[in-house]
Amino acid sequence: MDWYADPSQPAFRLPPGAVDTHCHVFGPQAKFPFAPERKYTPCDGSKTELFALRDHLGVSRNVIVQATCHGADNTAMVDAVRAADGRARGIATVRPDVSDTELRALDAAGVRGVRFNFLRRLVDSSPQEDLSAIAKKIAPLGWHIVLYFESADLPELEGFFGSLPTPLVVDHMGRPDVTRPVGGPEFSRFLRFVEENDVWAKVTCPERLSVTGPRALHGERHAYTDVVPFARRVVEEFPDRVLWGTDWPHPNLTDHMPDDGLLVDHIPHVAPTTEQQRKLLVHNPMSLYWPGEDV
Repeated sequence: MDWYADPSQPAFRLPPGAVDTHCHVFGPQAKFPFAPERKYTPCDGSKTELFALRDHLGVSRNVIVQATCHGADNTAMVDAVRAADGRARGIATVRPDVSDTELRALDAAGVRGVRFNFLRRLVDSSPQEDLSAIAKKIAPLGWHIVLYFESADLPELEGFFGSLPTPLVVDHMGRPDVTRPVGGPEFSRFLRFVEENDVWAKVTCPERLSVTGPRALHGERHAYTDVVPFARRVVEEFPDRVLWGTDWPHPNLTDHMPDDGLLVDHIPHVAPTTEQQRKLLVHNPMSLYWPGEDV
């Protein structure tokens, strides 16, 4: 599915300095070809279109995450980060044989972490020995590791995650099953994992987690209501370690394409207070990606 070309104007006004910590650029394929081994082929989503969305929503900065369709060729992501003139950071995908010279070049370009993907539908394998080697190489740079996994796989993986020598950032709250109780054993295990380790959690992608979908209540801009208790719980328990992002241009969706304006209006439902919103949108991402810089 193509991304939503005419997003609505959010009713919720983002605070000055707000950061979208999870978005991507795809191609354009004619300039930045997709990886031959990719599991899906997205529509083009260029840096120009990403920056136009940034300005439309009232976002100040972006963290651009390398997606699997580009493999370990970070050229498109790095090109976008550089073009943002200091208003973007990058998350790369690298192989175990990446050199220190290559890592230093990525760091100079604005990359601040690598992504480890454990979704079987997106990657053929995630060999832990290779990932451990990568983690040791990036640790001296002060980078972190972004983890993408299914909630059902956490029991099998959390020992490995706990052994990694860097801070960890978990995509989409570990993809909880929102049909199960928020106080149930599965989500409680995720919360315990966050509490006991150096973990940040993204309260992102309600459109991927929701069963109820984008239907609004009573005509209000309140959608993905079944995801709200999970995201609110994370925000309440870890106010200083939560992050938000759009996931634009929303790759590999088959059910519906979200309105990014509506995703912004989802924020006050999961972070109701001004202080929670300030930490989620400004303070936390700035401390992780632009430490020491003013908003």
